[in-house]
Amino acid sequence: MIGGISIWQLLIILAIIILIFGTKKLRNIGGDLGGAIKSFKKAVNEDDNNAAEKKQEEPPRSLPGAEENAQQKDADFDANTNKDKSSGA
Repeated sequence: MIGGISIWQLLIILAIIILIFGTKKLRNIGGDLGGAIKSFKKAVNEDDNNAAEKKQEEPPRSLPGAEENAQQKDADFDANTNKDKSSGA
């Protein structure tokens, strides 16, 4: 294979790493890395759950002045409706 790494080359690299660091140190590094990944996943899941709970608890927000505009539109509609009824009758 040109430009690729064969299984034999990977095994030689692994053997050199084991000789340099030792199996005990590699086991500790692996355990630490696994614990870090587990903590990260737990934190991400908690954030997702908190966001979902917060979204359910919060009432929908309206734009500032939107309620006043809606009340004004209702009043205008009622006024126009009353004009139509009085002029049509």
